[in-house]
Amino acid sequence: MALLALASAALAAKAPVTHQALWLMKRVGAPVPSPDGRWVVFAVTEPAYDEKDQSSDLWVAPADGSARPRRLTFTKGAERDVAWSPEGGRIAFATSREGDQSAQVYILDIASGGEATRVTSLSTGAAKPQWRPDGQALLFESMVYPGALDDEANRKVAAERTARKYSARVYDSFPIRHWDRWLDDTRAHVFVQPLEPGGKARDLLAGSRLAGEPGFAGIANPTGGGQELGSVWAPGGESIVFAASTNRHTAAYAFTNTHLYQVAAAGGEPRRLTSGDDSYAAPAFRPDGRALYCAYSSQIPGLTYSLDQVAMFAWPKVAERTVVTAKLDRSVDKFAFSPDSKTLFVIAEDAGHEKLYALPASGGEPRALLEKSLGCYTNLAAPARAASTVLFAGWESAVSPVEVVRIDPAAASQRFLSDFNAAGKSEIDWQPVEHFWFESRRGRRIHNLLVRPPAFDAGKKYPLLVLIHGGPHAMWRDQFFLRWNYHLLAGPGYVVLMTNYTGSTGFGEQLARQIQSDPLKGPGEEINQAADEAIRRYPFIDASLQAAGGASYGGHLANWLQATTSRYKCLISHAGLINLESQWGTSDVIYSREVNNGGPVWEQGPIWREHNPIRFAKNFRTPILLTVGENDFRVPLNQTLENWSVLQRLKIPSRLVVFPQANHWIQRGEDSRYFYQQVHDWLKRHLGASGV
Repeated sequence: MALLALASAALAAKAPVTHQALWLMKRVGAPVPSPDGRWVVFAVTEPAYDEKDQSSDLWVAPADGSARPRRLTFTKGAERDVAWSPEGGRIAFATSREGDQSAQVYILDIASGGEATRVTSLSTGAAKPQWRPDGQALLFESMVYPGALDDEANRKVAAERTARKYSARVYDSFPIRHWDRWLDDTRAHVFVQPLEPGGKARDLLAGSRLAGEPGFAGIANPTGGGQELGSVWAPGGESIVFAASTNRHTAAYAFTNTHLYQVAAAGGEPRRLTSGDDSYAAPAFRPDGRALYCAYSSQIPGLTYSLDQVAMFAWPKVAERTVVTAKLDRSVDKFAFSPDSKTLFVIAEDAGHEKLYALPASGGEPRALLEKSLGCYTNLAAPARAASTVLFAGWESAVSPVEVVRIDPAAASQRFLSDFNAAGKSEIDWQPVEHFWFESRRGRRIHNLLVRPPAFDAGKKYPLLVLIHGGPHAMWRDQFFLRWNYHLLAGPGYVVLMTNYTGSTGFGEQLARQIQSDPLKGPGEEINQAADEAIRRYPFIDASLQAAGGASYGGHLANWLQATTSRYKCLISHAGLINLESQWGTSDVIYSREVNNGGPVWEQGPIWREHNPIRFAKNFRTPILLTVGENDFRVPLNQTLENWSVLQRLKIPSRLVVFPQANHWIQRGEDSRYFYQQVHDWLKRHLGASGV
């Protein structure tokens, strides 16, 4: 009885999650193990509502968990792109410190301690450092001006542009914008920096025919902020392999792709290693140096989605491609190798999780490691020269922020190397997500997640909030994040339902592709059917009080529900389109939308007309909250303004909230807090605040 009373008291002491509790939890970055597997370095961000009070530093932990992590850096600027030296005594990273006009590469001696030493000084900055195998030079990447052969030329171009008396952007081809910024004419280049005193960085692509092609570009950072080439040293350090596009300028009327290139470390014209219309990125060499691996995605005419897979080429003679993950019908996020080069380890999406798999390095049947019913793995890494195979990753769940873990495949065991948020998460009244499946009217198995509110009482009735994910090629998963936190949304007393509708990833290539030519109607029907199924299964859901909302593609679908059903008491649409036609003409991505919808917008095929919410405005009835970032170029502001105009014209209860400093996501702390306040106020107005 005493133990039961103690447990009850502990439960009573827990409180519903607050925005502040979530926002101030430490954010643990990707683990980077030393080559011998004895140490692991990772970044830890200590957030604050005022960005000037936020800090991010590097920490190091013994890989065997024998001691707690210790802080390595104590500076205001965040460090990123950590790389260990071959002998394992030093790390290189990119950061901007006092006196730096742009990020530069620094080296820190882990063994002897002391201050980090800056090794680059380019006016255009430096990122993504990688050590040459002999430890005597670094490669890195920088965004440079076209035609500039050295840093002096880059400085001259920058000065000339600053001195201009006019301000204008001029373009001759698509694309012109990405995510939240207008594109300029700078391009990613690869540099080599010798580490002897007085060594100067050399631009390996300056003056090359490749860099001069009109469609030359690196891979765009998915959240904005330049391009990346993913450059790595080839075995022996005499050349470098990277990924780049040469047809970005055709993006308005064709799919673009990226290929792998090899350039001599001494300079010269790069040589293309891959061919065809498929895309290759993220090159990596197996520890034995006998094979080159990369991320691979096929491009099939008429289709807009393919799995992210891993391909292999023999090295140094690159010939026939082998897709080593061909038997894994899931998209791969990260991959790593065993020290003996015999096994490939991958993280891949699967039914609301991101799981670890192992398979022969030359390809074959994958097997799941550490089959888990909770959480997701992220940022997989493996030391190349460890005595035995050991893996490092981030692990998180909806009730546990990311922490660094060590995985021993032979023992099928996992050990936490960090616990920065253990105390904070233990004080919150939240429960793990629940999973259930149903068969849709179209005969498809549809996966769902459900979250119960705090202080849950099965004898009460709770309103239902249907949360719709974006993408559409994404997946609701058992993970911790801030933008649409399941438990924070459930906090006032709502059951939250999340459906992985047709088009979601993590359920095989076929299901993800089946949204093509059915962008809104089919998924909308599945979302409504999921709500019916949840109400049938869970008697504590009040069927008379339902709301729905989402962001990006989830916002598109919220607007589609506005057009096609009156079952919801209210809706929420963040960055959602209302007009397929004007979205096509103003987004930073257009050609894939054309293919998805069966042809150009001016041909007015059936999808442009039958899946366009604005054409059904006469059916709009439901009160709706609209939110949008003013700097969103993926689903531009005009979509929300069109929606707002229609709603006001029809006298439908509605509210518009515009965040002037936000892009597609609301990332500033106080903006995020205000967003959740608006969402909770809207739901309270139409659903009530708690279980009754």
